[in-house]
Amino acid sequence: MKNNKQTPEFDFDHWANIAQQDPEQFEQMRQQLIDDLLDQTPDHLKQRMVALQWQIDHIRDQAESPMDACLSISQKMMDSILGENGLLDTLNEPDKVLQSIKNNDTDKVISINKYKTTDD
Repeated sequence: MKNNKQTPEFDFDHWANIAQQDPEQFEQMRQQLIDDLLDQTPDHLKQRMVALQWQIDHIRDQAESPMDACLSISQKMMDSILGENGLLDTLNEPDKVLQSIKNNDTDKVISINKYKTTDD
């Protein structure tokens, strides 16, 4: 199934000029582009994509420089590909990864009430 909506050509030089001349406008354009993309995301992937964008934005906010942000985001991407249960593992050994996910306890809810201290 093809998406009939065409992606406009990305003019790197145009975006780079705006980033240097008017960082506020650049940020508004960047956010609009992200919002438009998320609006086109299928419902079953939307929550995951929004969460991923939140992580990316958080990395950018915490970074000391744009290059630091770029390197951190690239490392996150590589970890999701090459890391444990990453894309490469999934493609090479899907049964092993599925079993690992089934055995993972991260989907269990643990009450924090037993860890609370009372200040009586």
